[in-house]
Amino acid sequence: MDKEELINSLNWFYSLETSQVELYTAQSRKFKDQYGGMVFERVAEIEQGHGDLISAKIKELGGTPTQLGEVISTIIGASMGTILSMTGLDMALRINIKLEEKAMSDYSQLIASVEKEGESPESELCKLLKYNYVDEDLHAAEFAKLIGTEGE
Repeated sequence: MDKEELINSLNWFYSLETSQVELYTAQSRKFKDQYGGMVFERVAEIEQGHGDLISAKIKELGGTPTQLGEVISTIIGASMGTILSMTGLDMALRINIKLEEKAMSDYSQLIASVEKEGESPESELCKLLKYNYVDEDLHAAEFAKLIGTEGE
């Protein structure tokens, strides 16, 4: 994978993470009086950290974080968060799990690709991708745990 392909892949994750921030922020507002609302708020903060780190890595590689991530993904995430919130906490959680699973699948593919191309599994890039994967996995697990707790 050449540098341009890597930057393009990282821009995909930048867009994904940016939309997740807005998704979970919208959901945190909707469910603010429930434990799930606090979970969404915290997860949004973690996703913001992912986006910031990915943005920094893109810049370090000589690229520019995509406008898609900065503008369109923000709008999409906020809209999705508002719409999903209308379906109730359980359904929002179920869909969020699917989104987290998609992110994990994509992270796994990129990790495998960069390692195949000779990137050390202990490199800063691989650790960044792996830590983000772990966080996505933890988010999915927490969302699964919350299913069925609506109104608690």
